[in-house]
Amino acid sequence: MSPEDFEFISTLIKGRSGLVLTPDKAYLLESRLMPVARKHGLKGLEDLIGHLRSRKEEALIVEVTEAMTTNESFFFRDVKPFDLLRDEVLPPILEKRQAQKHLRIWCAAASSGQEPYSIAIILKELGVKLAGWKIDIVGTDISHDILKKAAGGMYSQFEVQRGMPIQLLLKYFDKKDETWEIKPEIKTMVQYKYWNLLDDLKQLGGFDIVFCRNVLIYFDAETKGKVLDNISRLMPKDGMLFLGGAETVLGVTDKFKPVQGQRGVYALS
Repeated sequence: MSPEDFEFISTLIKGRSGLVLTPDKAYLLESRLMPVARKHGLKGLEDLIGHLRSRKEEALIVEVTEAMTTNESFFFRDVKPFDLLRDEVLPPILEKRQAQKHLRIWCAAASSGQEPYSIAIILKELGVKLAGWKIDIVGTDISHDILKKAAGGMYSQFEVQRGMPIQLLLKYFDKKDETWEIKPEIKTMVQYKYWNLLDDLKQLGGFDIVFCRNVLIYFDAETKGKVLDNISRLMPKDGMLFLGGAETVLGVTDKFKPVQGQRGVYALS
């Protein structure tokens, strides 16, 4: 691939998704975009890039962008953030909202749904403590295909084995042939929407808790700062943000500060 072609495709992908591709990651272009090229009857990446340059077809640009985004997720990923949510973050927030009995949680880059469903299960396990509450869990992503899978709530044996405790699996999933389906009582707790983190977030509404885990690592510093600043505007003063283990707000934004003793959890400054 010529430097000009790499510059074109990496600029296009960054502009659409925020994903930063450095030359050492050029191999990802071949592994993820060759199937797209073949689907459209094109010989290789050069032809695909030439097609994008000359025709600027919106549907193809969306397809290329979706192919390049990582859709890696599993239930209760890294465990600790979900323990912190249940034991440290939720109790004071629920206490403060006893009057209105309304809680909103956003999972940015929800991928195939394991994260929002994990949160829904945590809330379901609280039982009578949330009787009469209105709970909104919103999962967003920039891949239409992955959102369709998330909304379907169907997972393979391999997928449910990645993080889902057996007692919760048997309690909240139904076995159907070789797959496991999330029960309706959990599935209906989550609403999925197509959304790009680079777009205006205000239309999503406000959120008490935001999970934006393992997303910012793919952005450059400027994009990280803009996304975090925009997220901060959606949250009340006592709102809480969860980031991935390799992510931080330090040196990126002054809108959030780490919560002492709660690694990966951030409060508004």
